[in-house]
Amino acid sequence: MEHPDYNSPAQLKDFLLENGMAMQKKFGQNFMVNPSARKRIVDMLEIQSGSQVWEVGPGLGCMTEEILGRGARLKVFEIDRGFVTLIRQFFADKEPSGQFSIVEGDVLKKWMNEIPDGSENLKLFGNLPYNIAATFIADTISRGFTFERCVFTVQKEVAERICAGPGSKNYSAFSVLCQWKYDVSRGLELAPGNFWPRPNVSSQAVLMKKKEKPLECSDPKLFVNLVHALFSSRRKTIQNNIRSILPKSVNAEDIFGQAGMSGGERAENLSVGDFMLLSQTLSSAIIA
Repeated sequence: MEHPDYNSPAQLKDFLLENGMAMQKKFGQNFMVNPSARKRIVDMLEIQSGSQVWEVGPGLGCMTEEILGRGARLKVFEIDRGFVTLIRQFFADKEPSGQFSIVEGDVLKKWMNEIPDGSENLKLFGNLPYNIAATFIADTISRGFTFERCVFTVQKEVAERICAGPGSKNYSAFSVLCQWKYDVSRGLELAPGNFWPRPNVSSQAVLMKKKEKPLECSDPKLFVNLVHALFSSRRKTIQNNIRSILPKSVNAEDIFGQAGMSGGERAENLSVGDFMLLSQTLSSAIIA
């Protein structure tokens, strides 16, 4: 089955109408209609022949085609049944060899069961709405899985949150989690006209490269819980926020004293290293 012209909003619209489909706002669906932008964003993945790649939310396959054209072994995650039916037909010739496969359903529920052997080299791509981007990225990190390289096209404000540093209004628990495991940087900025339907906000590509030497953590689950707890109320000090996860036997002032920090500080002013130091100090106190 021939796919529509990915560069033509009119053809995309007609194709969907002919197939009795409509865009689903709840899934954050927008197609990138700028071929140059598609190429430049996929370039960021640094695909080589045989590279294992996951794509989240392929839609009608405009980025899928670009990724497959570079020789990747691609697995896509798609929640919209209509798109699943169409994209399977578009790339039917790639399925028998295993170069292309589809996982139907919610990636948040499916991804853990799809981790392949040799997953340390797995690359990830997605054009994601904010709620899915933040939840999915945080989930993979919290569960201890790190991709070799991730390239996301997200709302510009999400890109700012991923890349924000201490002291910034955009710095959050999400920023800390991303920067714990990845070196993050912003890529191509995309005005609404690069997509159909046109979104109401600008988008930006984000590159996340696995750190060669991430900060050592004896208790990753505790670290993640600590980060979320300290950011739970931005107006409160870390001494107030940490109490929600402290065992009764552990004193908050002792933890901050041992870590050489002031409990009167706020989470937004702490570096990733500061969060790790607190986590390690708390872990030692709990064990003791």
